[in-house]
Amino acid sequence: MEEILVREIKTVTIVGANGTMGRNVAAIYAAFGGCTVYLVCRDINKAKATVAKSVLSVRADSIASRLIPADYAMLDECVAKSDIVVEHIKEELGAKVELMQKIGKVMPSHAIACSGSSGLSITTLAECFPDNLRSHFFGVHMFNPPYAMTLCELIPTRYSDMGLFADLKDYLSNILLRTVVVVKDSPAFLGNRIGFQFINEALQYAEKYKDNGGIDYVDAILGAYTGRTMAPITTADFVGLDIHKAIVDNIYANTNDFSHKSFICPGYINKLVEKGMFGRKSGGGLYYLKKFDSGVKQMYVYDIASDSYREANKYVFPFAETMIRKLRKGSYKSAFQALIDNHSQEAEMCLHFLLKYVIYSIAASEEVGFSVHDADDVMAAGFNWCPPMAVVDAILEVTDFKELVKERLELGSVEVDHLLSLIEPSKYDFRIYFKAKK
Repeated sequence: MEEILVREIKTVTIVGANGTMGRNVAAIYAAFGGCTVYLVCRDINKAKATVAKSVLSVRADSIASRLIPADYAMLDECVAKSDIVVEHIKEELGAKVELMQKIGKVMPSHAIACSGSSGLSITTLAECFPDNLRSHFFGVHMFNPPYAMTLCELIPTRYSDMGLFADLKDYLSNILLRTVVVVKDSPAFLGNRIGFQFINEALQYAEKYKDNGGIDYVDAILGAYTGRTMAPITTADFVGLDIHKAIVDNIYANTNDFSHKSFICPGYINKLVEKGMFGRKSGGGLYYLKKFDSGVKQMYVYDIASDSYREANKYVFPFAETMIRKLRKGSYKSAFQALIDNHSQEAEMCLHFLLKYVIYSIAASEEVGFSVHDADDVMAAGFNWCPPMAVVDAILEVTDFKELVKERLELGSVEVDHLLSLIEPSKYDFRIYFKAKK
């Protein structure tokens, strides 16, 4: 079979280009790969409008001439001309299967096909292709926004041509400048498995502590001073509650690890999704920003206890104020000492989340990845969170991490000693992630 040299990729088709990920990924191929990119959308007018949005995502007017609007009536023609075909349609297996079957009928024998799925079975999608093309199909899961978040999870199947796989990895790494992490074909892959465990458990804690404030209360406990650019529940609102629900429902239905129950989507999230209140993209979900005629802006938050919106609170937690003050001075050791020594409800909750984040990341990387450093890469490059091994490094400034886990984290029947034995020093510096702000 004729195979393309991936460094010679010139033409790309993005199917589902009117979606946020589709148009942003299209811009990456056009800007970094210098490719001609067909933007295939349901409607040609939407495709034309997508060009400007795609250009804006990488702030490069020069790529506009390489972005070609198209609709589904032109799909066969676009695919037949392409070196790579990438799907970014809705996360629904039936829809993806139907699309892959169409692509497989017209895809050139030299071409590569990829799914941008955030966690559906890549092997199942590969089986939609004729026998002679299955080896050319891979999962290529980038993160949003890809211009800023460089992570790309690369997923082979049992059918994959591993020589072509190696070439594709090289292309993604050295031409498209992605942080490529090879992961196994497992629900939600690695980045979302770790990230959405943390986020969904935060949503569960918001329900548990709804009388303390709920959503903004938990977000305030897990803010920037804990090693993440965006608080976890705010992240769910940014991603979209419908997407969040699809991801955690998929993980819950198809995995069974020690934190299985933490993937149960809370009832209030299901209710908001049913109402079409998906978050930032729909104008409101867990938070919404209200602009008054005076020009004043006020953030409102969904109050679980009252099933209504109220003004977001500005919480003051003594342990957090101390941490922020110490971080501002660069006293990282003192900051983490303040967290560990404080036994308030909020400090205990914060430490619980940090310790479990590390342990769950190790367990997930053993199951889905190939080393604990894969967990570090996906969380740094995909979420901009302090990588788990770097969290360990930070706590080791103060105390023995392994003993702290055994003292402060209840994990039932988990083989904690085994997981702790896999810890290695991080290549990332934790200091750049823990910010002196809420």
